[in-house]
Amino acid sequence: MKTRSPAASVRFSCALLATVSWLSPLSAASADSHSAVISAIERATPRANEDARLLWDWAELGYLEQRSAARLAETLRAAGFTIEMGVGGIPTAFVASYGSGEPVVGILAEYDALPAMAQDAAPERSATDHSASGHACGHNLFGAGSALAAIAVKEALVATGGAGTIKFFGCPAEEGGGGKVHLSRAGVFAGCDAILSWHPGDANFAIAAGNLANVSARFRYTGVAAHASVNPWSGRSALDGLMLTAHALDMLREHMPDGARIHYTVTRGGGAPNVVPADAELYLYARHANPDELRDLWKRVLACGEAGALGTGTTMAVTVVNSNYARLPNMPLAKLYDRHLRASGGIVYTPEEHAFAEKLHTTLPASARALGTERDIQPIMEKTTSGSSDVADVSWQAPTGEMNTACLVPGTPAHSWQVVAAGGMSIGEKGMVLAARVLALSAVDLLSDAALRAEVAADFERRKAGRTYQSLLPADAKPPLDYRANGGGEL
Repeated sequence: MKTRSPAASVRFSCALLATVSWLSPLSAASADSHSAVISAIERATPRANEDARLLWDWAELGYLEQRSAARLAETLRAAGFTIEMGVGGIPTAFVASYGSGEPVVGILAEYDALPAMAQDAAPERSATDHSASGHACGHNLFGAGSALAAIAVKEALVATGGAGTIKFFGCPAEEGGGGKVHLSRAGVFAGCDAILSWHPGDANFAIAAGNLANVSARFRYTGVAAHASVNPWSGRSALDGLMLTAHALDMLREHMPDGARIHYTVTRGGGAPNVVPADAELYLYARHANPDELRDLWKRVLACGEAGALGTGTTMAVTVVNSNYARLPNMPLAKLYDRHLRASGGIVYTPEEHAFAEKLHTTLPASARALGTERDIQPIMEKTTSGSSDVADVSWQAPTGEMNTACLVPGTPAHSWQVVAAGGMSIGEKGMVLAARVLALSAVDLLSDAALRAEVAADFERRKAGRTYQSLLPADAKPPLDYRANGGGEL
C-alpha cells in the first residue's frame, strides 16, 4: 500500500468531490488558439491531477490497466471525445477522437506501472509492501498529461472554429509488452500528419535523437532429471545448456558491432542441488541503433543458444517476447517543442516542494543533476540514447515528436523508487502540466500551419531514406496479454 502525505490526501479527497468545472465552455475572448489552449489547461488541470493520482494509486501492470484506461476514456468522453475501446485487439488500448477531416494530429499516452516498485509519496524509501507495483516510470503522469493536452486542443478547435482532428492514443504495456508495436501493425496510427509524445524526466528538453532497436526473448532449455550424485550420467542438465549459452554470448561480446548491447538474466535454474535440472530459462535482450545490424546480431545470438543445447544434449525453445524499432527523430517537431518549452519556462518549486526535493536528492548519487536545473530548458537532445521504447515503432508510421519535462527531482534515475515518490505528488504534477501545455500548443500549430506540416513531412521522408519499417517481432506474434499476469515480466 502506497500512502501520500496528509496534505496530499486532503487535496486528493477534495478533488474527488469537486464538480467538473473543467468542462465549462470557453469565453468568447479566448478566440486565439494559443490563449484558448492556456485557458483550457488552467481549467482542466484539477481533473488531470485527480486522474494522475488515481492512476498512481492503482499502479496497474501492462495489459492489465483496466481501471486506468477506463478512467482516462471517461475523462475524454466527458470532454466531448468519441471513444473507441479495444483497438488493435487489445482490451486496454483505445482511441479518443474529436473533430473531423484533415489534418490529423495524434497524442500518445501510456499508463502501465512496473512490478515490485511500490513507494509512498515521500522523500525516503517507504512502502507498506515493496512487492506491490508502482509507477516507477511516471506513466500515471504520461497518461493524465496527454489527456489534458488533448482536451486543451479540442477546446481550442471549438473556440477558433479550426479544422482538423485531434486523436488521443491510449497505449498499454510500454514496459516490455510492446503495446505500440502491435497497434502499429494493426494500423491504428495510420492517417496522422504528426504524432506528439513526451515522457516524465528529471529535466526539460526536446528530443531529436535516435535510440536502440531491441529484441527480447526467453530461451527455455529442457533436459533429463537425475540424482546428481547417485547417477548423474543418466541426466542431461538444462542448466548446463543455459550456462554454455551464456558463456558463448560472453565470447560474442568482443565481436559485436560497436554500440551493440546484450544483457540477460537466469529466470529458472533448477531447484535442489542434488537434482540434475531438467528445466532452465535465460531471459535475454539484444540491442543496436541500426535494426539491420540487430537482425544480423540476433542470428548469432540464436546460434549461441543452439550451441548450448547441442553441447549438453538438451533441447532449446525460443519465445520472442518483444521487439522495438529504432526511433526516427524529427527535427522540425523538436524545434517546435523547444520553442514552446522556452516560452513556457521550467518548473518552479514551492518551499514545501523544495524541501521534499532537497531531502530526496540526498538519496541520489553525488554525480546526480543539481537541484535548480528543473527551472532550466536544456538544449535539444541529438545524441543517440541507449534505451529502447515502442514509441520508436510509432515514429516510422508518422512523424513523431518527443520531449521530457521535469516531473522528477533532478538526478532521479529511471525505474527507481524516487520516480514513484515524485510522481505521486505535486512535483510530478507540475511537470505533467508543462508537458500538456507544450503538447497542446504544438498540436494547434500543426493543425493550423500547412507549411509547418510540410516541413515535418519532408524531414520524415528524408530520414526514412527509402527504408521500410520491418519489425523484428515474428509476423504471427500476438500481443502477450498475460505477460504480467503473475506480476512478472520484463522491466
